[in-house]
Amino acid sequence: MTRPAPRFRQVQHGLGNLRDRIRNPAALIQSEHTPFQVLHREGIVQLRWYPPPEETATRHQTPVVIVPPLAVNMSIYDLFPNRSVVRHLLEQGFPVYLLDWGRPGPAENHWQLATYITKLLPDLLARVRAHANTRQLSLHGWSFGGLFAYAYTAWSEDPDIRNLVLVGAPCDYHNNGIVGRQQQRIGRVVRRVGRIRRLRPHAMPPRLFRSPGWLNSAMYKMTSPVASLRPHLDLLRRLQDRDQVAAHATNSAFVDDMVAYPGGVVQDVLQHLWCDNLLATGRLPIAGSDARLDRITASILLIAGQGDPVVTPQSSRTLLDLVSSQDTQALGIPGGHMSILAGTQTATETWPTMTQWLAERS
Repeated sequence: MTRPAPRFRQVQHGLGNLRDRIRNPAALIQSEHTPFQVLHREGIVQLRWYPPPEETATRHQTPVVIVPPLAVNMSIYDLFPNRSVVRHLLEQGFPVYLLDWGRPGPAENHWQLATYITKLLPDLLARVRAHANTRQLSLHGWSFGGLFAYAYTAWSEDPDIRNLVLVGAPCDYHNNGIVGRQQQRIGRVVRRVGRIRRLRPHAMPPRLFRSPGWLNSAMYKMTSPVASLRPHLDLLRRLQDRDQVAAHATNSAFVDDMVAYPGGVVQDVLQHLWCDNLLATGRLPIAGSDARLDRITASILLIAGQGDPVVTPQSSRTLLDLVSSQDTQALGIPGGHMSILAGTQTATETWPTMTQWLAERS
C-alpha cells in the first residue's frame, strides 16, 4: 500500500485542525487554567483569590489586586499557561486577587462610574485586606480598570494604596489620537444637544445607553482593522500548526466574547469623559464629588503602548502631571491595547520589569 505523500498528510492534518476550530473551539481554548477560589460573591460581582502554587513561596507581603476594565471577560489575565499575568505574579511571590465585575444585564443599567469607584471597590478591597491580613495593597489596572484604580485612590484618599500599576489607562480623552478626535466630535454633539435639558444624557433612561457585548467587540476591532484581520490570515497559512490554531481559538474567545456596558456608565462616559474631559482637568467623573487627582500620593508605574490606538501614550501620561506622587515611572513599550497587557513580548520583557518594580516597593 502506498503511503500518502507528505504534502497530502499536511493538508489532511490542516483540515482536521480547521474542523476542530469550527466545530469544537472550546477544546482548543487554553485560558483560565490557573486555579482560583471565589472569596465573595454579590450579584454579578466576584472576588477571586489565586492560591500560591505549592512549589512557590509568598515572598512579598503587599498583595496585588487586579482591577479589570469593563466590557472584557477575565480570560485576558490568564490567557495561556505560559503567558498569564496572574501566574507570573504568583511565581514571583505576590499574593494575587482579582475583581470580576461580571456580566451586567438590564438590572445593572443604572450602574454608573461612581458605582464601581465609591461602592464596589471599597467593599471588595476591605475583603481583600481581611483575607490577606494586611492594610497595604498594590492595585493593577489595565485600560478602564486603571481609571477605576487611580480614581478610587483619589476619591478615598486611602493611605494604604501603596502602588499603582496602570497599563494603557486613559486620562486625557481629548489628547488621544484619532480615537480622541472622534470622542471630541461626539462630545460636541452631546454638548449641543444637551442645551435642551431633557436631551442631556443623564436626563434620559439609562437603558437607552446600554452598549451590548457584541457592539463593544465590534468597536474594539474597528480601532485597528488590519490588526484584527491579521490573526485570521495567519490561521489560514498555518493550519497545520496545532498550537497556532489553539492560540487563535484562545485569543478569539476573548475578543469575540466581550461584555455589555451598563447604560449609566455610558451616560457618564459621554458627559464626563468625552464631553467635559474631566480627568484631564484633575477632577473625577463622579457627580457631586470634589475629590481631585492631586490627592494621589501612591507610587505609580505607568505602562503605555507605543502603537496603542485605544489609549495613546499622550492620553495616559497626562495623569503624571496631575498627581502628587513623588515616585513615578513611565514605561513605553511596543504593542497595541491588548498586547501591552498579555502579548508575547510583554510576558518576557515587561512583566519582569513590573514585578521587580513592585518587589522594590512591597
